[in-house]
Amino acid sequence: MKYSLGIALGLAALLCGCSHTKNDAEAVADVAPRSPQYLMSAPAPLQESPNSDDQATADVIPGPRPYTELIVAPSRLLIYHADLRLKVASLPRASARLDSLVHRNGGYLSAATEVRAEGEWRQAITIRVAPARFQPLMASLRGLGTVEEKKLTTDDVTAQHADVAARLATKRAIEKRYIDLLARARKISEVLEVEGKIGEVREEIESTESRLKTLNDEVAYSTISLTCYQTLPQPVPEAPVVSFASRLVESFYTGWTLITSLLIGMVAIWPFLLLGGAGWWAVRRWRRSIAQAEG
Repeated sequence: MKYSLGIALGLAALLCGCSHTKNDAEAVADVAPRSPQYLMSAPAPLQESPNSDDQATADVIPGPRPYTELIVAPSRLLIYHADLRLKVASLPRASARLDSLVHRNGGYLSAATEVRAEGEWRQAITIRVAPARFQPLMASLRGLGTVEEKKLTTDDVTAQHADVAARLATKRAIEKRYIDLLARARKISEVLEVEGKIGEVREEIESTESRLKTLNDEVAYSTISLTCYQTLPQPVPEAPVVSFASRLVESFYTGWTLITSLLIGMVAIWPFLLLGGAGWWAVRRWRRSIAQAEG
């Protein structure tokens, strides 16, 4: 009986082991066909772009992005100014060519004066042009005539512009605070005081804005002060024909003028004549007294 029970338990264990082995095999068989499909449906790894290596690295590797941007220096704000003096053969032709050159380079004439004096025909012109066309226009202007004087100056107003812009922002912030105070004011005296402060700040803001606008205009357009002149022939006056009678009358007048000048001169030196006469009389008397004493 005991042996029969042991054999029955052994067969039951063997049957359970075979059942578990079959289930494990079926599980493996069920999973194995799906493995390639799972791998195919998995998200593909990130591809590196040849034009964005840093971006691909930042997407694959977690953490802070590497700093690869270039540090660009702020552009300088420069004001260009030139003084140019030219001698031209014909001022009208030079003026016509000048208008064409200025228009071709995108500039304009801000002032012009024309004068005829001291044997020359002179024209003074102020030209405004963009900085990119400053040097080409200067090279073209030199072809109008002979350069007698040229002066170039460059002013760096970067720091000045930044200072004016910062002061403008500060004054606007002060104005805003005063406006907030005005909204909270309850007494008439407080309202009047704050309104007075707002008026002062607004005057300073307008002045600062005007200065900033002037700087922007000078930076945006360079200035060329051009002077062109043409020499003019001066006629030589002919010598007048003088007759003998005219020369005789002129000589008589000259002699009379000389005599009157001598008389006036003698009258003018009367103190010296008086002193000289007194001295001569004193010397003569002194000699006479000596002669009497010896005799």
